[in-house]
Amino acid sequence: MTTTNNEEIRPITLADDAQVAALIRECLKAADLDKPGTVYFDTGLDHLSEFYAAKPNRQYFVAEREGQILGGVGIAEYDPAHKVAELQKFYVHGKLQGHGLGKRLLRHALAYAQQVGYRSVYLETYHTLATAVHVYQEFGFNELPGPLITAQHSLMDQFLVKKIQ
Repeated sequence: MTTTNNEEIRPITLADDAQVAALIRECLKAADLDKPGTVYFDTGLDHLSEFYAAKPNRQYFVAEREGQILGGVGIAEYDPAHKVAELQKFYVHGKLQGHGLGKRLLRHALAYAQQVGYRSVYLETYHTLATAVHVYQEFGFNELPGPLITAQHSLMDQFLVKKIQ
């Protein structure tokens, strides 16, 4: 499987839910993060389209080619009073990592966050995901000593934020 830059990046639909949930679980398992305290066990993981459609200024984007979901990333409110969004459930199929698809998804998500009026984007990750942290830093995310509010997934131990406006 190779990336050719001809993947369509679009909002998630109900028909994508099963593929997206399977991809996220596959990526977490590959990273040895199929553990309690991660999104792996979130009850809503199988119904992401509902979650992102439930409120304004939320969106989950999928990268799709020929009916196959190759990756995805979400933006949702984290601290609405301060116009902080959270980058959520950012995963790319293992065979496509390192080929630019993740960066295209991340640019798309950040552009959406700015378009709907967020001023910063926050994220939680895990220290073993060093390549992901490097990409976040390349995009201007800065490490924080702890979560801005409360970590949603208790196993996560790295917290980053980026100002976008």
